[in-house]
Amino acid sequence: MKLDERGKQCPLPVIDTKKALDSSSDGEIVEVLVDNEIAVQNLRKMADHKGLVSSYEKIGDREFHVKITAKGREAGGAEDLKSQSNEGAADGSMEENSSLEDIACQPDSRRKGMVAVISSNLMGQGDETLGGILMKGFVYALTQQDNLPEAVLLYNSGAYLSCEGSDNLEDLKELEAQGVEILTCGTCLNHYGLGDKLKVGGVTNMYEIVERMTGARLLVRP
Repeated sequence: MKLDERGKQCPLPVIDTKKALDSSSDGEIVEVLVDNEIAVQNLRKMADHKGLVSSYEKIGDREFHVKITAKGREAGGAEDLKSQSNEGAADGSMEENSSLEDIACQPDSRRKGMVAVISSNLMGQGDETLGGILMKGFVYALTQQDNLPEAVLLYNSGAYLSCEGSDNLEDLKELEAQGVEILTCGTCLNHYGLGDKLKVGGVTNMYEIVERMTGARLLVRP
């Protein structure tokens, strides 16, 4: 089943997807198109709450493809569902109102003017193994903050973090899903032979890096 939820504000994409999942057969994949990262986060949050497997892919500047796999209904079957529906109808669609209450739109937690700058795949100087562990911890900790950066700029060996084989990919994807721009220096990707290895975010250039840094109200560096 495919849904086009572009242009719709939360909670509509979540509500429509929930209805599609409820009517889907076991193992059926519901595919949803949305136009912002917050919608992606809300859909995946709903899937997690229901114990469903989900994934997403950024397929354009403002276009995201979310997939959620439905699973069989809980014990009780169609007759119980029909009964519940009838009971809800008797008191003003109680079931529908209940489902609406369960949906909480993920707020935009980005802090305006805050930019994270990562110029190395290691954090600090000294032991390289420790530096890699610290960097992984730093990026993960960034995802857990109440205020997220508007963008993460990756350059020099920091370019490794957004590429195939990086231990930081899932955390960077989590940031991207919440609206954070992940931008990696193109010159750096080419220098390290990573031109075809980028797995999250987009490619940027030194002009934009300087523009973002000079226009930032707060720069965060590991």
